[in-house]
Amino acid sequence: MFYSKHILLLFLALFISTEIFCQTDDLDIDRFDTTLNRVILRYEKSGGLLVHTGGFGAIFRKAHNVNYFRKDLWEIEFTGMQSEKQVRINLYGTYYSNANSYIYGKLNKVYMLHTGLGQQHLLNSKPYWGGVEVRFTYYGGASLAIAKPIYLYIIIDQTNFNFLELESQRYDPEKHFIDNIYGRAPFLDGLGKTKFYPGIYGKAGLNFEYGEYNQMLKSLELGIMAEGYPIPIPMMAFSPSRYHFINFYLNVTFGKRFNKY
Repeated sequence: MFYSKHILLLFLALFISTEIFCQTDDLDIDRFDTTLNRVILRYEKSGGLLVHTGGFGAIFRKAHNVNYFRKDLWEIEFTGMQSEKQVRINLYGTYYSNANSYIYGKLNKVYMLHTGLGQQHLLNSKPYWGGVEVRFTYYGGASLAIAKPIYLYIIIDQTNFNFLELESQRYDPEKHFIDNIYGRAPFLDGLGKTKFYPGIYGKAGLNFEYGEYNQMLKSLELGIMAEGYPIPIPMMAFSPSRYHFINFYLNVTFGKRFNKY
């Protein structure tokens, strides 16, 4: 579930990526760089946003147009990963304004870092008046899962309901329950106990390029992404650790094409 502040961050990142990657040289684009008059520009840089069924993140790509029909790419992306069983609660928030909500049973906050190579193959080119170019795309490479343990404020003494004694502790499902969990502790608590899980990932989909000008890249990509890890990643206390993740994804990227002189 996406919250309003996350949606605001997505739109802010979208605006920033548009400003960064859509700048062009001092050319009269309207006169020189139309879809009709385009030439093959060999190199691309782009960045944007990635949303998948388990979270969201950001992506950066560099590409080499080998010819009109094939494109080789390198990408790096950073995304969050959530469990479909997550439930956010805040029992003490009714009585105390500083009690932060938390996800009951969550052991680790998990992020994925992917870096890999891929290709895009032309399926449908743009008509002379513009439109949408469609390419089949696939990628694969190394994945690194980053698992930062969850810390919560635990009630140590609640004999006086007007003054609770709290302590930040790593969540332990054998000791911590709804009635003695006050709320979420600061994100930096437990950062030094973060664990890393190396693995691999792969994805395939369709890329739709709809930019009006040849030098300015605008694309939307839909597909499926899978990743696997030899050591399982613990996410929820009451569910098995995960060896693999399979998600549908959507990304929107903006960038520029150019030649090296």
